[in-house]
Amino acid sequence: SGGGKMAAVKWHSRVRKYEDELQKCRLDGASLDLSDYHPLKPITVTDTKSQRGRRKGSTSSSSSSSSSVAPDPLSSMLDGTDPLSMFAAASDLGRRRKEREEEVGADFEPWSAKRAEILARFTTTERLSIGCLFFFFFSPGKVTSPTSAVSEKVRTRLEELDDLEEGSQKELLNLSQQDYINRIEELNQSLKEAWATDQKVKALKIVIQCSKLLSDTSVIQFYPSKFVLITDILDTFGRLVYERIWSMCSDPHPLPETFSAEDVNDTAKETCLNWFFKIPRLRVSAIFKCNRFLSRSGIQDTLPRLTSMIRGIGDPLVAVYARAYLCRVGTEVAPHLKDSLNKSFFDLLASFRQIHSDSVQNQLVMHRVEIPVYLTLYSPAIHWILQCVSYRAPEALLTEMMERCKKLGNNALLLNSVMSAFRAEFVATRATDFIGMIKECDEAGFPKHLLFSSLGRSLASADPPENERLPILNEAWKVITKVRSPQDYINCADIWVEFTCRHFTKREVNTVLADIIKHMTPDRAFEEAYPQLQSVIRKILTYIHDFSVLFSMERFLPFMDMFQKDSVRVEVCRSIIDVFIKHQQEPTRDPVILNALLHVCKTMHDSVNALTLEDEKRSLALLINGFIRMVSFGRDFEQQLSFCVEARATFCNLEPVIIQLIHTVNQLAMETRRVMRGSHSRKTAAFVRACAAYSFITIPSLTSFFSRLNLYLLSGQVALANQCLSQADAFLKAAVGILPEVPRNIVIEGKQRSSEGFLLDFICNFLSTLLVVPDHPEQGVLYLVRGLLNMVQDYTWEENSDAKVRVYINAIPLLAAVSQESYLYSIPKVDSNETLYGGDPKFIAEVNKLCETLIGQVLDHLKGLGRDEVKFWHVSLTLAFALFGCLLAHGDLRNTKLNQLAVNLWNLSHKHGYCDTRTSVRTLEHIKQQAQHSDMVHLSDMITRLSLQSRA
Repeated sequence: SGGGKMAAVKWHSRVRKYEDELQKCRLDGASLDLSDYHPLKPITVTDTKSQRGRRKGSTSSSSSSSSSVAPDPLSSMLDGTDPLSMFAAASDLGRRRKEREEEVGADFEPWSAKRAEILARFTTTERLSIGCLFFFFFSPGKVTSPTSAVSEKVRTRLEELDDLEEGSQKELLNLSQQDYINRIEELNQSLKEAWATDQKVKALKIVIQCSKLLSDTSVIQFYPSKFVLITDILDTFGRLVYERIWSMCSDPHPLPETFSAEDVNDTAKETCLNWFFKIPRLRVSAIFKCNRFLSRSGIQDTLPRLTSMIRGIGDPLVAVYARAYLCRVGTEVAPHLKDSLNKSFFDLLASFRQIHSDSVQNQLVMHRVEIPVYLTLYSPAIHWILQCVSYRAPEALLTEMMERCKKLGNNALLLNSVMSAFRAEFVATRATDFIGMIKECDEAGFPKHLLFSSLGRSLASADPPENERLPILNEAWKVITKVRSPQDYINCADIWVEFTCRHFTKREVNTVLADIIKHMTPDRAFEEAYPQLQSVIRKILTYIHDFSVLFSMERFLPFMDMFQKDSVRVEVCRSIIDVFIKHQQEPTRDPVILNALLHVCKTMHDSVNALTLEDEKRSLALLINGFIRMVSFGRDFEQQLSFCVEARATFCNLEPVIIQLIHTVNQLAMETRRVMRGSHSRKTAAFVRACAAYSFITIPSLTSFFSRLNLYLLSGQVALANQCLSQADAFLKAAVGILPEVPRNIVIEGKQRSSEGFLLDFICNFLSTLLVVPDHPEQGVLYLVRGLLNMVQDYTWEENSDAKVRVYINAIPLLAAVSQESYLYSIPKVDSNETLYGGDPKFIAEVNKLCETLIGQVLDHLKGLGRDEVKFWHVSLTLAFALFGCLLAHGDLRNTKLNQLAVNLWNLSHKHGYCDTRTSVRTLEHIKQQAQHSDMVHLSDMITRLSLQSRA
């Protein structure tokens, strides 16, 4: 019933004095004394321990931090830090530091990283065989009762060993490579199961028989992979034995990590010796780590002996992998024993002549393997040995290695491994010497371009002497350019491109690109080398960030033309634009750069089709927008607008790019007005109108409704700021015109969301702009406001939504603002309605009438909600409090009916006690403060009628 009375109230806006209100809202400044405080002033720490022993006559200054006072060496003895203890601790620290330096660190590439590469590289289609006690390993073992006599267990093990000595082995023939790998894996699993069930003899048989397979080179191309598979089993066995002996030493307390042989009990030592006696010859390497349990110098004595024993292996391929395994075990257990590692490599050099012996040559003829292929079988083992040898080795060792290689006639395989293993800085310093050695190499077994590839990798990481760089490049390219195979050529050229870019000018880089084009264009060889060609581009972009230099190279764009595959071409274009955005320091207008990058961006844009994912579109648009933002023609605004026109036609399929172009044009219009202020006003106005026309034509092409709405509003604001009133009016009317088309739901990050929240935000922004928009002389009072409110009235809002009423409440502050004699803000040189109407009573009456209509609509809505209190009362309370706040801030509450309406709304919002108490209390405090002002005393009476209710 009260709602009807409320609707009959007459609206009067409160007179606002914005400057006075602003002064009242400003905070009072407080002076700070910074004499004793500064954020960068160091903090003083008081030594309370020293203060306890001070005399009573000590001054305050003497009791401050004593960090600069040397400690008393005698008193420090009480803390256990006497000079001798400190010296002992320092010595121990030095010893530990030295041990850590000798240990293998994270910069050492582990064997596990090379394992997968070897298995993938060395394969075969030939049939393989396994000669072993296979059926014994995979047949069910005899189950021994826990209560069996010890003599029975001993007799069973002796019988098993007799079977082993009699050689009762059977051979599995005609296995494929995958079958062979599966059988080896099964043997590894059988070893673990046998060990877990205390079948130690069976486990030992598996290890012995598998290790025998290492002497079989019948399928020679597969030998490196076979070595990896078999040594996996040896590693498993060594770990099991070590853990077994360790557990025997853990009673009653476990051994420390840094234990010595003196800490090991006799039983564990005896068991350890027993295992060493059971395992013949080089298989002892598998349990090499167990030497720690026997003696302090066990490892140091055993490693050289095992190194020498490998000299007895006749097959050089088997011998080199045996040395690699021993180096691997030795590096893990005793990395400080460098002499044995060096000895292994020098023995390898001495035995390398065996490769050319009759026995090896006959073997290669029998297996139909050429020397170059055979030599590649040595690479993993030699590389591993040299990695162990060169790890943290002094530079002098490289010199010794080079001298020994020269004595062997500069064997290409060894030379390649040396360059790959030693530190790049050492190799770069001797780059000229290495080139001389490469020239002396025999190319029959190992192509020279591979040697130059290894040298180039080192020079990509370290710099040779400056005076040697050009001769080095010339010598390298003499060899590279003669490589006939396109794949071998581009692999090597890709490596040396980085050296060229790193040390030379665009002239040399252009020459290299020309040579690559020459080699890769015939027979479209580039189609098989896209990864290498992409790598070349990446390296060029890494070192050349000046795009005027980049695009001035004659062969760069022809090089780009070799990327014929669409996906690869787009990826290359992405990398170019990405580098440009990251490294271009200032906007550019260089026509060479702009034409080239427009072509690059067009390639990216043209790759978009109906199947392109949205994420891909966003990514491409982000890069293109980055390029657009870096284009500037300075004060040549017409040229800038022409560029935007061209870009709009070029990138029409990427909506984010079109949006960026509209923003760019709006910024251009504002910049034009700022720069040309006071001069060439007609020309400036014409250009601004051209910018507005660009935006007005372009915005309708956007599919996103809210992008169109926001850009219409933004463009209207820009036109208004530039005194282009008719253009501003057109933009704002267009925005109002498409509001009925806004969809109820929009897609955000792939999910359907209600559009009401976004629409409310836009309308609030739109209303704030309308304050300064003058009425059209041929239209009625506040025609844009009325048009907007009519749209809101006719729009199909969600069922049970209060969005429409919230718009009405938000429109009331605008109407109150347009009633003021002086507006809160204005636009220079634009006469708003405050000037046009000058407080005309008819204008004010129209505004008040419109406010009354809006308030009536809100009150009618509240009355309708009140009929269903159970479902909608909480919405009613929120809206009532919002309208109360609006009346309090903008209404003239001296009017009795308006005052009573405000009180009724307050009481309604607190009807059930669910209004936020904190907000209500703060609101009351604000009203009390306002009532103290002479022009607001009428609020004092209203306060007495505003009550707070609790839920209780």
